Amino acid sequence: MEQTQDVLVYEDQKHPLRTFGAYLTDDERYLLISVSEATEYNMLYVARSDAWKQGFTPIIEDFKSNVNVVGNDGDDLLLLTDRNAPNQKVVRVAAAAPAEKNWKTLIAESDKPLAAVYMAGGKMIAQYMENVSDRLYVYDYQGSRLHTVELPGAGTVGALNAKHDQDEVFYTFTSYIYPSTIFRYDMKSGTSEIYRKSQAKFNPDEYESKQVFYPSKDGTKIPMLITHKKGVVLDGNNPVLLYAYGGFNISVKPQFDVSKLVFLENGGVYAVANLRGGSEYGEAWHKGGMLLNKQNVFDDYIAAAEYLIAQKYTNSQRLAISGRSNGGLLVGATMAQRPELFKVALPAVGVMDMLRYEKFTIGWAWAGEYGSVAEKEHFNNIFKYSPLHNLKKGTHYPATLVTTADHDDRVVPAHSYKFAAALQHAHQGDNPVLIRIDTKAGHGYGKSTQQYIEENTDIMSFVFYNLGMTLKK
Repeated sequence: MEQTQDVLVYEDQKHPLRTFGAYLTDDERYLLISVSEATEYNMLYVARSDAWKQGFTPIIEDFKSNVNVVGNDGDDLLLLTDRNAPNQKVVRVAAAAPAEKNWKTLIAESDKPLAAVYMAGGKMIAQYMENVSDRLYVYDYQGSRLHTVELPGAGTVGALNAKHDQDEVFYTFTSYIYPSTIFRYDMKSGTSEIYRKSQAKFNPDEYESKQVFYPSKDGTKIPMLITHKKGVVLDGNNPVLLYAYGGFNISVKPQFDVSKLVFLENGGVYAVANLRGGSEYGEAWHKGGMLLNKQNVFDDYIAAAEYLIAQKYTNSQRLAISGRSNGGLLVGATMAQRPELFKVALPAVGVMDMLRYEKFTIGWAWAGEYGSVAEKEHFNNIFKYSPLHNLKKGTHYPATLVTTADHDDRVVPAHSYKFAAALQHAHQGDNPVLIRIDTKAGHGYGKSTQQYIEENTDIMSFVFYNLGMTLKK
């Protein structure tokens, strides 16, 4: 079919910068249009798929909440939303009259974040998050909980594939010491079985992964998962790689990463801190690390490093920090604020020039998370932590490997270019400051396996050398 034959379904010429998405319910009875202006919060419209030419009916017409259609039960829509429910709830509403006043709550908001809901075999599967670990529960269409889907342990459920009229459900389960495994779940019997195992050459019995809670600067308890080989001696001299993200309502959940194996196999300790700004404890956790509260995220990260040192996992000369994108900003801001606390810094595709981030590609859409420099209050706040603008000449900074790609159209590489140049100018001491620029690559998606291998090899080589690690043969 030629593009000239495409049929226009929906447009909004008055708001050209809005983002539009269209999707159908499983039975293809209803067509949904989701409209957003930033990285979250959306308007939602619905029409019968065989009658969309007659127009769309609004479900929500403001940008104050997230609302999505899970599916339909006949002529009723089942919605997952955080409207007046920060941890999310499920409501039922007639598709012909979907206004908020007609909503009926099926699954009420709880103290645990409701991350996702799926329809399968005439029932709903609700995915909750509890202390950074997933839980699955089965509900009927009236909102009654029927039973629990038994999982292998604490970890992450991903890639759940279900159809409203099929009893067979597939999902993956993983953790830092559980290679990603595909399970088949039978809605009728309520049992799971392994469908396909990972072929990773890894013995989980040799490792342990535990969750700790440490206090941040303001006393807030922050969760962190620490993974290492069994028998690690807490003598304050272990090499540690500390990763975090902290933003955009994105949770960092346990996930097996073969690229970290070489670090763990050689005595390294891998720590992942679940900072404010993410969704680990619902919208309140997110808001605690966004806009004028952004400094909380950096304080949480600094406190994680201080905890690892105080508990004798490591010391400041054997500690590396890592983060990507918003996490690259995290690393850049943190190393600028506390350069003496870390030996190695790995800011990847980071937002480093916070005073100009809105000027490039999709950067304008992040103002809801960071605040706009066009507003005095937000400018003053952003200026205090912008990595590029808080480097001080003559300071001894950590050994730093900045990574980016020449075709990154999300966080343009200019952020990394400028930060690396400014850091090389300001830095005093023997620690190397380098930048690695991938070619014919972008923000991370679409890289070839070979590119991933080469990038991770360079990063791990940099970490091993600067933390004084010896590669075991």
